[in-house]
Amino acid sequence: MLRDITLGQYYPADSILHRLDPRVKFVGTIVYVISLFLFHNWGYLLGTVFLAVMIKLSKVPFKFITKGLKSIFVLLAITMVFNILFTPGEVLVRIWKITITREGVAMACRMSVRLIFLMIGSSLMTLTTTPNQLTDALESLLGPLKKIHVPVHEISMMMSIALRFIPILLEETDKIMKAQMARGADFESGNIIQRVKNMVPLLVPLFISAFRRANDLALAMEARCYHGGEGRTQMKPLRYQTRDYAAYGVLMAYLVCSIGLRVCGL
Repeated sequence: MLRDITLGQYYPADSILHRLDPRVKFVGTIVYVISLFLFHNWGYLLGTVFLAVMIKLSKVPFKFITKGLKSIFVLLAITMVFNILFTPGEVLVRIWKITITREGVAMACRMSVRLIFLMIGSSLMTLTTTPNQLTDALESLLGPLKKIHVPVHEISMMMSIALRFIPILLEETDKIMKAQMARGADFESGNIIQRVKNMVPLLVPLFISAFRRANDLALAMEARCYHGGEGRTQMKPLRYQTRDYAAYGVLMAYLVCSIGLRVCGL
């Protein structure tokens, strides 16, 4: 399961999405997430087509993108169960005190689709954008907040470091698990609760490794005289090109269609 987490990873490829300005992809992800909560019925078809086109343009293997869904299987199952059992409406099945309603099933389906599309859309942004580009994009988009003394650069740097640490910590966890399995540890047998208990011994060496890496990173930044964003310049300044403005136009059209379907109740 650890190898199936794609969020925070970068997949190198020569595609239109890879060449887009990171600010466009950041805004596009936000627009797509907002649109997911505007849909009723036919809107999901629009969201599916838009996501499928983006995946095709990214040149990232569909199997590589969807394998990240395994990591949210438990959350997805809990969401479906809660929506099915606790949404009032027209009764379909009644077993003892358990009642399943038509509205509950419909809500469970909608929430599941939203969660899946949300995960795929977010992963698609990180798979086509390097952490450095994400940092520059976030700092540029939040630039106006500097006028009210918000530490925009520091916030962007923290998010970038957090994204970088996701695949690093996953790799470190995998190494620790293999080392303990070589010493007789068992992480695969038993029920879910037993497996969770078996994972507890991983936490201490994982935290020690994480703090060691964080300390090494801090020392490296201090050795390079890093002192925040004041007066710093970018090695590769972000500049919009024609394809970026065209992408903004596509996003605007998509958002207008999403709002239109919402207004029409479709």
